[in-house]
Amino acid sequence: MTLEELVGCNITDKKMETVSQALEELLVAAQRQDCLTVGVYESAKLMNVDPDCVVLCVLATDEEDEDDIALQIHFTLIQAFCCDNDINILRVSGISRLAQVLCEPSTADNNANEPKDLHCILVTNPQCQPLKCQALQEVGSYCKESRCKNQWVPYLSLQER
Repeated sequence: MTLEELVGCNITDKKMETVSQALEELLVAAQRQDCLTVGVYESAKLMNVDPDCVVLCVLATDEEDEDDIALQIHFTLIQAFCCDNDINILRVSGISRLAQVLCEPSTADNNANEPKDLHCILVTNPQCQPLKCQALQEVGSYCKESRCKNQWVPYLSLQER
């Protein structure tokens, strides 16, 4: 490995860590302001009704989801819709970390309440009170940089803490 490759990997790792932290901050801020839509079906419904209010689409999977053909088809359709409507998309792994960040149970609780479907999360930006935070700008900038490198759906791995 050359020095350039070593330094480049280090910078990329730091950038990914920074963007991961920004994403977590953004999700918490959006949740507080009631600007999150959680679930594949709920997200598709919202994008059909008002795609202009969506500023970020987070598609989350773990290794066990890679063989779920139905989920992959949903993801493909959602990604195409997001590309057609200039909505930033981010693929992430670490659904259990997403559940932690959003204070959602990752398994069914004692009352037999099923956990929310965290495979698709939309961050919306209502016109009356726009969501303005540094985290949104960082994540949006990362998505834009990735598109410039022909990586249309950037990938992040959320680390347990």
